[in-house]
Amino acid sequence: MLAPHDPAAREKERAVLVDLQQENSRKIRTRLEQIVGPQRFKVWFRNSTQFTCCDGFVKVGVPNLFLGGWIEDHFSEAIAQAARDVLNQDVQITFAIDPVLFRNLRQSQLNSQAAFIEKNAERVLRDGKAMPAGEAVSLRRLKYRMDDFVVGPGNRLAHGVATALVEDPRRDGGSVFFYSGCGLGKTHLLQGIANALAERQPQVRWAYVSGEEFTNQFLFALREKKLDAFRHRYRAIDVLLIDDMQFIANKRATQEEFFHTFNAIDGSGKRVVLASDAHPKLIGDLSEPLVSRLIAGMVVRIDKPDYEMRCEILRRRARQTSQAVPEPVIQYIAEKITANIRELEGCLLKLLAFATLVKTPITLDLARQTLDDHLRQTGKIITVSDIERLVSTYFGLTPADLHTSRKNRTIALARNIAMHLARQHTDLSFPEIARLMGNKNHTTVLLACRRIGAMLRDDGEGYWIGAAGPQTRKLREIVQSLEEQLLR
Repeated sequence: MLAPHDPAAREKERAVLVDLQQENSRKIRTRLEQIVGPQRFKVWFRNSTQFTCCDGFVKVGVPNLFLGGWIEDHFSEAIAQAARDVLNQDVQITFAIDPVLFRNLRQSQLNSQAAFIEKNAERVLRDGKAMPAGEAVSLRRLKYRMDDFVVGPGNRLAHGVATALVEDPRRDGGSVFFYSGCGLGKTHLLQGIANALAERQPQVRWAYVSGEEFTNQFLFALREKKLDAFRHRYRAIDVLLIDDMQFIANKRATQEEFFHTFNAIDGSGKRVVLASDAHPKLIGDLSEPLVSRLIAGMVVRIDKPDYEMRCEILRRRARQTSQAVPEPVIQYIAEKITANIRELEGCLLKLLAFATLVKTPITLDLARQTLDDHLRQTGKIITVSDIERLVSTYFGLTPADLHTSRKNRTIALARNIAMHLARQHTDLSFPEIARLMGNKNHTTVLLACRRIGAMLRDDGEGYWIGAAGPQTRKLREIVQSLEEQLLR
């Protein structure tokens, strides 16, 4: 007989305990399937969760916070019931990200994206022929229309430019560059132009793609040795619309290819319409020739909607549903949500969904109750990690680069700007910023803030080397761009 302190005995006991825990986990899953039904179990649990039983707890492993939150909100009681039925006791249910499930989901998404690119890139490149009149290229369904676009003081110029382009794509010529923060209508305008061209200008050849799709198609053509087909196809287009142009920052080869595509289309009197989350001069790591080319055309800013425009957006969205939304509720949401249209519509949809779920009419009290949590969380707390991620992305670095002792020009500039932003937008002291950014001496932060402050006062320039080559920008423009993104 083995002694209690024998390592072999302890290992055997551990193995028995693990087997028991695994068996209980399996039984809980089986019981849960009986409670929620096979179809719901298949959708939400079969390949998306991992159950672990231990010491009065049942831990539910999930691949991401979204799925975990949904399961917790909708199935916590069912999981607890299944655990009680199997273990004959009440247990605490916890949720956590499971690394294996996370990697599996991520790989599945990447595989799906790769298959989509392989399949759809051929739609752009087939035979290398120019598109006949009236043909269009888009890898997605375009859901937005010009007729649905709500016009206000912040977007009236942008809407006017888009409308004029649709009426006569050849008139005036030149490129158009729309820019704004997220959720303010850039995508709506570009897709609206595409849909309007298809309806009103059937002879016009157009293409609508995102910056990512353009990049993927270019890389596909490069790999498959179909660059001639890619170029011939795109450069024969009458109106090229590219959304999320900021995606090609840090991608030198894609920028060069787009630069030549832009010149070919614009030089033949046709139109290029672009959208981005920042002014061309404020997109990090965009080549100087490309920036110059973009700002030579019409650059149009879209501002946040005012109160009246927010109300009208909500009214139109509400009319698309079967539920009555009283005017005081419209005004309440419009008053509270000011950041962007996407958040505005999201709050209305949340309210509509909750009213449907509890089968009650929409009232002002219900709106306050439903949106209370969201409104309390809208005050954004900026952290040093947020700043490091934003600054490193702008300069084509990683957050870890800002913590190294390397002193090349790019890292030094990025590190100094990050320290300046941390001092301006957090309540942290110099020593606290130094510690969080990997510096033992707070004097480093103090000197960095003084250096950046002096450059801003003197209207100095920042110089660095990124993926697109050497870059020079006014420091105030760099800081302004970073602050706009940080405060969204």
